[in-house]
Amino acid sequence: MGTLDKEALEAKVIQAIKMVYDPEIPVDVYELGLIYDIQILAMNNVQVTMTLTSPSCPSAEQIPSEIEERIRAVEEVNDVQIDLTFEPPYHQDMMSDAAKLELGFM
Repeated sequence: MGTLDKEALEAKVIQAIKMVYDPEIPVDVYELGLIYDIQILAMNNVQVTMTLTSPSCPSAEQIPSEIEERIRAVEEVNDVQIDLTFEPPYHQDMMSDAAKLELGFM
């Protein structure tokens, strides 16, 4: 297992997350603002708190499992836990400026 510091590992985890897209929106889930929190825990375990654009999102199972799969593919990661929450509810204001620009909100 590699010996990256927490910041370097978090950067690799974010890069992995940025490979996951909502199938209905041409922006990755990180830039969309769906990722609320990333914790790098002991032994390079990763805990991600995230939401979906809506509780009835048709990709409700696919997106979190794809995020987990992408993070697990990061060599230094030991284990991954994805916590799905709808508090606070998702709003377009959570998007990055890049995502807003891409989707024509700016």
